[in-house]
Amino acid sequence: MTRRLWLFAGLMALTLIGAPLAAATPLPSVRLGIGTANTPQDVSLTLQIVFMLTVLSLAPAILMLTTSFTRIIIVLSFLRQALGTQQIPPNQVLLGLALFLTFFNMNPVFSKVNDEALQPYLKGQIKQELALEKALKPMREFMFRQTRQKDLALFVYLSKSTRPASPQDVPTLVLIPAFVLSELKTAFQMGFLIYIPFLIIDMVVASTLMSMGMLMLPPVTISLPFKILLFVLVDGWHLIVRSLMTSFH
Repeated sequence: MTRRLWLFAGLMALTLIGAPLAAATPLPSVRLGIGTANTPQDVSLTLQIVFMLTVLSLAPAILMLTTSFTRIIIVLSFLRQALGTQQIPPNQVLLGLALFLTFFNMNPVFSKVNDEALQPYLKGQIKQELALEKALKPMREFMFRQTRQKDLALFVYLSKSTRPASPQDVPTLVLIPAFVLSELKTAFQMGFLIYIPFLIIDMVVASTLMSMGMLMLPPVTISLPFKILLFVLVDGWHLIVRSLMTSFH
């Protein structure tokens, strides 16, 4: 009870001391509202701000769907499932590794975008429309190299557009889903190859336990150490990362 009285007295003292200070010190205020635009430039600036906020909210999706992130994270997820280690490595580790591998792999593309589009635009040498066009060019070149013609033809057909005569005639909205579809197929092919050696170990362990009459012992409990041992002996992380990086060239 005495402790509560002391706490109450302390709060009252802070309130009495802070009241004059709050009255003497002006505090900033923030107001948000919708007003009337006096010039067309005000409307244009507002629309640009809304557009930039929308782009920032879609930045993770843009990163995943237009870079090598999709293939890398799917292959790493297949690897963890094949090992059977549940949540090891954790999701944060896999996402972080996939993100940094994506930055490493996309560094030439990002550098070209920065040199040819971003820096000239920030220096006022080119306009916004030309900067966007120059920024899309390296990204489109990267996506074209990884996109299968069959997938590209599918989305050209679904868009009901005329058959493009050259890669420059392919709209970006058609290229992106075709690129994602190709990345998914490539990632699943790599995941299938990763699964084969671990599946063989599971089959051998299950057959051995069945022949010994140990039907109640889960084969996963015995095969997991052998799969980890195999993965460590062949330097699995080195092989997986090397295969991922070389698959884009």
